[in-house]
Amino acid sequence: MGKKISPYILIVFSFISIIILGAILLTFRISLKNGINITFFDALFTATSAVTVTGLSVLDVSKTFNGFGRVIILILIQLGGLGVLTFSSLIVLLISKKIGYYTKKLVREDLNFEDKLDIYLYIKKVAMVVFGIELLGAFFLLTDFLKKYSLGKAIFYSIFHSISAFCNAGFSLYSDNLEGFVDNIYVNIIIALLIFTGGVGFAAIIDIYNYINGKSRRLTINTKFSINITVSLLLIGMFMFFIFEYTNLSSIGSMSIGKKILASFFQSVSLRTAGFNTVNLNELRVPTVLISCVLMFIGASPGSTGGGIKTNTVGILFLGIKASLKNKGEMVFSKRSISFKTFNKAAALLLIAISYVFFIFALMSIFESDKDIVKVLFELISAMGTVGLSMGITAELTVYSKILIIITMFLGRVGLLTVVLALSRNTGKGKYAYPEENILIG
Repeated sequence: MGKKISPYILIVFSFISIIILGAILLTFRISLKNGINITFFDALFTATSAVTVTGLSVLDVSKTFNGFGRVIILILIQLGGLGVLTFSSLIVLLISKKIGYYTKKLVREDLNFEDKLDIYLYIKKVAMVVFGIELLGAFFLLTDFLKKYSLGKAIFYSIFHSISAFCNAGFSLYSDNLEGFVDNIYVNIIIALLIFTGGVGFAAIIDIYNYINGKSRRLTINTKFSINITVSLLLIGMFMFFIFEYTNLSSIGSMSIGKKILASFFQSVSLRTAGFNTVNLNELRVPTVLISCVLMFIGASPGSTGGGIKTNTVGILFLGIKASLKNKGEMVFSKRSISFKTFNKAAALLLIAISYVFFIFALMSIFESDKDIVKVLFELISAMGTVGLSMGITAELTVYSKILIIITMFLGRVGLLTVVLALSRNTGKGKYAYPEENILIG
């Protein structure tokens, strides 16, 4: 019997396949509005952005694609958010009621899943969580959209924006994204909750559900850690955005205090890799852009629909640095000891991500020499974190930079995950050990 293909290769191949198929479908006349024509490259950019749940676009979705085209984009977002292989496994489970060992292994890699859990039950729970929350979000959005649109249009808009929000995709059917809802507290809160739940991770949501229902006595360390870091970053981002943009008339400067707080809260939530915006980002102040870049680079939590280097990575780095400064030999969280092997993996991931961003940014600074370099950096990190926020230069980028953005969006969704999984493989200890020595640092 031949050797099985590496799960990492299959994960990458599954995303590439669905992106190419999606791009082909988006170029068909049946997907476009009358009189509209697009190149395959623009369709490829859009399909990649949808499958990687990023949201960057060189086209105005609301003006380019008709109902069929929008449904294709929605399906691509759903597949990308849930995971192509996970979705396929769910279909197999519904038909045959069982999946093979190798498929289980693939799903574990696709979902960043713990081996000790029941994979059958976990896939079913993930599906219930995803579709249940999306339907609930669509229902609540529908109550507001019905005030503006006919029933059919209101239902589609509700479903589209609910799935886009939960999957942290950031695609909107409005040309100005969600700027028209800047003072709509209801829609802001619903979208923000969908973004938060989608970005905190499937395992954490299931764990919280089991805890509330009394099925488990306490939350897992991973859930506590993810929520603590996510909430902390959300509050920091909200505070920074509010302070730096308080007097900026091009963003929130002309708003009342209440609207400023709401807008700052929403942008901070969206920076968790969601890609929605309720204020004009083109004229943000440089300190705000830099803080936004840091938050986008960090991204969402592990095992979620979002990208970035992940909240837990930053949390582990913080614990490791804190332990080192206190000259402690272990990291501690919630009265539990965490191995420094985890810190080493987090440090390696951070170094790889920073090195990649530096290299691509150097290339883009050459290709985009006529543009604001800060906006170019914002665009790149938005792609790396699969965020999708833009300062209005996406369509103006050169073809070379667009190719780099496509590659970056793809790596932001599947590449870093592959690196982490590869680093996590246990190679075992050798039969001998070298003498230990110290090397001076600092």
